[in-house]
Amino acid sequence: MTDDTTRHERGMAVRRDVLGDAHVDRAVANTTEFTAGFQDFITRYAWGELWTGDGVPRPTRSCLTLAILAATGCEEEFAMHVRAARRNGVSQAEIREVLMHVAIYAGVPKANRAFALARDVLAAEGSGG
Repeated sequence: MTDDTTRHERGMAVRRDVLGDAHVDRAVANTTEFTAGFQDFITRYAWGELWTGDGVPRPTRSCLTLAILAATGCEEEFAMHVRAARRNGVSQAEIREVLMHVAIYAGVPKANRAFALARDVLAAEGSGG
């Protein structure tokens, strides 16, 4: 059993590794009294539990995250996680395949929007799109 302090420390390390220091620094700087509990929660549980688990490798976690975010229409989070997926070694071709699955299992309009967002992120990083 992991205590909350250790979970938070591990979560912050993985969060920085996956999303990058600049993103995490902005999130921390923008934390308010209202959002502090949520930031702590996602650091401990999304990053400190889920993303530190050893059952699924990070690139696979990134692909799962992209599919879920695209299917549920979470556009801002999706774009952020396209960048994270690339940091985790997910190729442009793999992202395309994830979005093809989204088209079949969640709907073409969701995949169409996700393709447009991913194209913009990939173009901005210089890897095509």
